[in-house]
Amino acid sequence: MPYSAAHKEQTRLRIVEAARILFNRHGFQNVTIDMVMDKADLTRGGFYNHFKNKEALFSAAVSSFLMGRGAQWRADAGVDPSNINSETAFQMIDAYLSTKHLGDLDGQCPMIALPSDVARASPDVQASFQQLLIAMVSLLERSIAAGDQNGRQEALSLTALCVGGMVLARTLPGSELAEEIRAAAHTTAAQMTRHQSGASRSV
Repeated sequence: MPYSAAHKEQTRLRIVEAARILFNRHGFQNVTIDMVMDKADLTRGGFYNHFKNKEALFSAAVSSFLMGRGAQWRADAGVDPSNINSETAFQMIDAYLSTKHLGDLDGQCPMIALPSDVARASPDVQASFQQLLIAMVSLLERSIAAGDQNGRQEALSLTALCVGGMVLARTLPGSELAEEIRAAAHTTAAQMTRHQSGASRSV
């Protein structure tokens, strides 16, 4: 008896989520299909029922973050994309540039975990990565740009600061310098948005 479409989709999601975690931990080159299927508790032969190759899985894993682990992350941070206001930028910055996010390798944003891998990947993978970038820029722009013609420029700068600061901090796990970089990025990003709400946040 063939599996239902719902069962097939659930299986695909298990593979994608297993791959996303492993890519975050080890990078694209160091993860094998066998590793992914073992983590998903599935047989290797079933992989090709869902994906053409590992590169296609990589693209799907990056894409999955936005409405998967990323949606959970936004909810935990109190960010509601359907109700953007002047506080949203602070909520994003507090959560993205937090020690919790830096230490959460399995749940970390692919823009932090995988930039070098994506730079060497296929156009499809890069398009998935760009989708995440556009989503972050758009959310920040909408939260800080009410009546401000420089909103997009500020959003791009904030995104570069948030992602770049965390990429640097991740390369130095457990070091004092990593924490200094994270904290400095948080402080500067908060200062960049402070004039929008008149509020301030501690690191």
